Amino acid sequence: MVPGDNLLPDVLPTDRLNARAMAVRPLRDELRRIPTARNVVTVVMALVQTFGVVIAAVVVDRWWAWLLAFLLMGRGHCLLNILGHEAAHRLLFPNRRANDLVGRWLLAYPSFQAFGAYRRVHFAHHRDEMGPDEPDLALYRGYPIPADSWRRKLRRDLTGESAYKNFKGLWFNIRKGRREALQILAVQAVLLGASLAAGFVWGAWWAYPVWIVSWSTLWKFSNRLRAIAEHGGMERSPDRRRTTHVIRQTPLARYLMVPYNTGWHLAHHVDMGVPWRNLPRLHDELVRSGWLVPEVEYPSYRAFWKACSSG
Repeated sequence: MVPGDNLLPDVLPTDRLNARAMAVRPLRDELRRIPTARNVVTVVMALVQTFGVVIAAVVVDRWWAWLLAFLLMGRGHCLLNILGHEAAHRLLFPNRRANDLVGRWLLAYPSFQAFGAYRRVHFAHHRDEMGPDEPDLALYRGYPIPADSWRRKLRRDLTGESAYKNFKGLWFNIRKGRREALQILAVQAVLLGASLAAGFVWGAWWAYPVWIVSWSTLWKFSNRLRAIAEHGGMERSPDRRRTTHVIRQTPLARYLMVPYNTGWHLAHHVDMGVPWRNLPRLHDELVRSGWLVPEVEYPSYRAFWKACSSG
């Protein structure tokens, strides 16, 4: 799944990009600027969409409302996790304390993401993609894989089997008294308490089950599909075109699975200091320079996932 040498033109550096494809100053400074006020609005809207779906289901309290909440919460957890990823990169707010406070308590912990641990392993991922210290090497390697293996992986995600392993690890860390696991537990206890209160007051008992079951199934399923689309079957290389896929972005994919420009993933790996709003601009610079050619781009996520299966 790695592009051939004939699809990787040696055109760098240029007057706008250095030899590693990063923008040179002053363009780099412009691309790395964090828009604080706009990001405040983004976080608020993400929380309104995510928690609002469940609150609306509590108010309506009909079977179809709960079903719709379950389906939409798959996207809701995606919103929280992707913004949590942005905060892990310290790109949500320039004030690091505010960045980490929001990233931990409002974005990561409600969606079972261990913010500090995630930051450490994710930076290891960026230091040497697909290298010996790659934390997700087992997730990415071996593609394309047999069709039956691909289906088994997705079935484990969609049925909650993968989530069960995550919960076992979380419970182990809770029993060991590890701080971040206890913080996640505290946030989940607040969410459970709010759900129980809604049950006692309005008779709507399904808020927390919808929250956790949607995370355990739809989100896990979506997360694998997105992760494999980023690095599945690639190789270790200083050339990011060999480590990260390029997939054409569509409005539906961006709404359901790759919000906040996370689908412009090659640009993110070229310069992980560029906030999400500016990744399309950096991508356009890579294309304009001739370093990134249309032939390496998959026309859709569906086309990519089809290529992931060898039979």
